[in-house]
Amino acid sequence: MLPSGGYTTQWTRDSIKGLQEGSLQLAFVGITATSPGEDYWQSIWPNTPLPKTFSDLLIPNGKTNGLPIKIEELNQYSTLFFEHDLHPGKKFVLGNSHPVGNIIRRFRKSRQGVTDSIWLANKDEQSLEDFCYSPTAIAEHKHCVSSLNSMIDEVISHFGTTKIKAISSNFAQNQDQYVAEEVKRISENAVMCHRLNFENVVFNCHQVSKTTAYMVSLVASDGTKTNALTVCHHDTRGMNPELLYEALQVTPGTVPVCHFIGNKAAAWVPNHTVDNLRC
Repeated sequence: MLPSGGYTTQWTRDSIKGLQEGSLQLAFVGITATSPGEDYWQSIWPNTPLPKTFSDLLIPNGKTNGLPIKIEELNQYSTLFFEHDLHPGKKFVLGNSHPVGNIIRRFRKSRQGVTDSIWLANKDEQSLEDFCYSPTAIAEHKHCVSSLNSMIDEVISHFGTTKIKAISSNFAQNQDQYVAEEVKRISENAVMCHRLNFENVVFNCHQVSKTTAYMVSLVASDGTKTNALTVCHHDTRGMNPELLYEALQVTPGTVPVCHFIGNKAAAWVPNHTVDNLRC
């Protein structure tokens, strides 16, 4: 029987130290042939392609050259807006630092905060160990994972079933202006797994209560169509007050606040919530 419930953290300091020193060898021997992670994935979800978002977990030795999330991708995460902004015809500018009419803007200073509006660690501000052991936001359960197998086990444990699916954004490259075409409510029981912005391949999988996940169909200024995974937080008491006021002129705990989820993250949700979703 599959267990259910929240997360129990088993990420040890020795594991983090080993990963950072390059001595922790992941179970993957390469991505040219089928890896143990891919085999495990296919054993649970046959004929289901591995989402591109998780491909970094197949990298030998679990380390990339340079930080994986660039400025353009950070802008995907850091555009804050209200839940009532989620409707067809709404304009969004990723990374825009000034309000322009009906356009949603990004907060000017890219920073970490209790808000987890980005849910990415900043290498210059925090070590991998510090991030994985940092206090969680209100009603948040998080777990750092460094292998595909671990991620799979964690999300199955959380939902108590294998009838789940990972969905993600596919923002276009070199496009920052979009218009919402369609908005679909997905789930209030999503587990988000975000690639952390360190050279070592580690994902932060977490579930926050009182949130709603949406999939927003966007059209870029050149006509390119994009799907944007979006999360709205209904309990914002733990958010950074300076960040919220700068971006939306509101204070924590007053109104729901939403943000996009970039291409380096995915939401795990029950199958029935996305049966009719085209991503």
